[in-house]
Amino acid sequence: MRFTDQHAAVCRCEWGPAGLRALAPADVVIIVDVLSFATCLNVAVERGAVVLPYPWKGGSARDHALEQQAELAEPRGHGRYSLSPASFLSAEPGLRCVLPSPNGAALALQAAESASIVLEGCLRNAEAVARVAASLGSTFNVCAAGERWPDDSLRPAIEDWLGAGAVLRSLPGAKSPEARAAIAAFEAALPRLHEVVSASGSGRELIERGFAVDVEISAQYNVSDAVPRLVDGAFARVAEA
Repeated sequence: MRFTDQHAAVCRCEWGPAGLRALAPADVVIIVDVLSFATCLNVAVERGAVVLPYPWKGGSARDHALEQQAELAEPRGHGRYSLSPASFLSAEPGLRCVLPSPNGAALALQAAESASIVLEGCLRNAEAVARVAASLGSTFNVCAAGERWPDDSLRPAIEDWLGAGAVLRSLPGAKSPEARAAIAAFEAALPRLHEVVSASGSGRELIERGFAVDVEISAQYNVSDAVPRLVDGAFARVAEA
């Protein structure tokens, strides 16, 4: 649908799987899942780890990890690695880890079905992701992952909208109205970014479950140059020129 594909702009922005499918083709797709898949990737690849995204939890994820000779990330609070960014702070170089996620991982794998270069972005590496993307292409689709309501429909998550705006702010070229709205939201939140992320629905949930440190890590802005790129089913750090 050309009414919704934002083809007239160089920098575009949408939500979730349907939004990603609706956008016109782009050289680079950037998936944003601040709490917590994209932040986990940033921390992991910064330490030299390789992360294999997987869209489902459970037995199939365990089978996939065995096939890939990789460690499987367990539910948050269980096991050595999980969707907790803090769990990857001690990741060793060379680690291969399957990280299940129905949002960020599923979107990345969906994007990989196209000819686009696939990157993951968060607040921690927003400028670095934009810089790498601009070196790899000239059109950009930024997709906020969001969360899920109990009926499995998309729940827009403000932290992902802010992360998308942070990345789009540094990308070159004409922005769609949707992209400009995300940038405006990010710039409005920037002076109190940690407060906004902490007060979001996802942030409050994690804090109440005892994972305030994950919110702290995820709300950091531009503290990392590590950019995850998906190649052959695995995310590794991009080596910038």
